Amino acid sequence: MKKAILSIGLFVCVAIGANAQETATPNPVNPNAPKFKFESEVIDYGTIEHNANGDREFKFTNVGKEPLIISSTVGSCGCTVPTPPKDPIKPGATGVIKVHYATDRVGAFEKTITITSNADTPSKVVKIKGVVKPDPTPAEGTAAPAEKH
Repeated sequence: MKKAILSIGLFVCVAIGANAQETATPNPVNPNAPKFKFESEVIDYGTIEHNANGDREFKFTNVGKEPLIISSTVGSCGCTVPTPPKDPIKPGATGVIKVHYATDRVGAFEKTITITSNADTPSKVVKIKGVVKPDPTPAEGTAAPAEKH
């Protein structure tokens, strides 16, 4: 009896599994979808001073045929804060995604910003990079006292 129940259960699982293997129909590509065209997908801060202005902008144009709506922008860590435009970007119009990097962290950095939108590529990643110099050491105007012999 156990073998019969096990056989029936196995048969049902195989039948369900085979039925679940339907081929997924690909989403149709919208030829009119909005499209990003960035002036640059990487912003290089270069070498900057400790606590310098960390504000930069990614400038882009919507080269698609429908309005571009950015639903979210997320930095790869809490030190990178992107701010997208609030309104849709009409076809042919330009927009700006503002980015603030916390320059109180000394050393080299490379961070990403993930942009989610209704564009032909719904998820887009852009990058910032640079080096934050440490504070200068105190001036060496005070010489150490001379050694006595």
